[in-house]
Amino acid sequence: MNVIDIINNRQGTAFSFEVLPPLKGTGTQNLFSTIEQLLEFKPRYVNITTHRSEYVYHEVGNGLVQRQRIRRRPGTIAIAASIQQKYGLHVVPHIVCSGNNREDLEYMLLDLQFLGVNDLLVLRGDKAKEDASFQPTGDGPAHATELIEQINKFNDGHFWDGSVIKVPGAPFQYGVACYPEKHEEAANLEADLLALKKKADMGAQYAVTQLFFDNKKYFRFVGMAREAGINIPIIPGIKPLTKLSQLSVIPKTFHCDLPSDLYAEAVKCKTDEEIKQVGIEWCVNQCKELMQNGAPSLHFYTVSAVDSIARIAKQIY
Repeated sequence: MNVIDIINNRQGTAFSFEVLPPLKGTGTQNLFSTIEQLLEFKPRYVNITTHRSEYVYHEVGNGLVQRQRIRRRPGTIAIAASIQQKYGLHVVPHIVCSGNNREDLEYMLLDLQFLGVNDLLVLRGDKAKEDASFQPTGDGPAHATELIEQINKFNDGHFWDGSVIKVPGAPFQYGVACYPEKHEEAANLEADLLALKKKADMGAQYAVTQLFFDNKKYFRFVGMAREAGINIPIIPGIKPLTKLSQLSVIPKTFHCDLPSDLYAEAVKCKTDEEIKQVGIEWCVNQCKELMQNGAPSLHFYTVSAVDSIARIAKQIY
């Protein structure tokens, strides 16, 4: 059973969510607490993000600074295996171009096969903070389509260098990301849809959207995708407002607009608790409309929003 099977065989709208691996050295207690808060809503699958290493700078005396590359959130594959073993949930780790060369990616695929994990979300990933634009690592892929090409080659029984895999495992199936308000680097929405169509034509079985607050933009995007010949399920990605600071942070970080009605209510709020309630009410109505119009699944982004998501899920599932 893979995500596409879960979607195609669902009764009603499936519930799923995304979690982050814990920060280095902090243990898994908070992560497992997040999952346990949402278990009652019968999640059909759980995504686990992955995060590239980054440079940090340390003073070493005499005016000298040492640059060191660290990973603040290691363990995507291990966390996926742990969630699968501890809770029996279907897991979907993210695999990204960002920060990985071809050999790194190949070993990730091997490790996942050994663990019996064969569902992936395939992404380019973010650029390094120190770079003006995305730069591949060594011979690593520069675009999600190049990573898909490597996965397809692996599925066909060949390593990236062309050598034969003597005992091929179960092939990987995968989804990709999409952007109802277009990717920040895309020239326009039509160009972004061409990129999504290429991923679908190469084998992506579904797409998960960047978070959005305006259902009209999701419905428009799905309609345009269908007109462009993209027929894979498009799963809405959902995140409720929970903090006053998000009024400026979310549009800047995720390149999405806040609808005028939502913004008008949000700016009246004086505390995080007030805006959290506004976020819950908006999200409940947003989700109900998506469900009524046949959304295949609702995929929730849990960072800073677990309590809100639990309250929302109680009202819609």
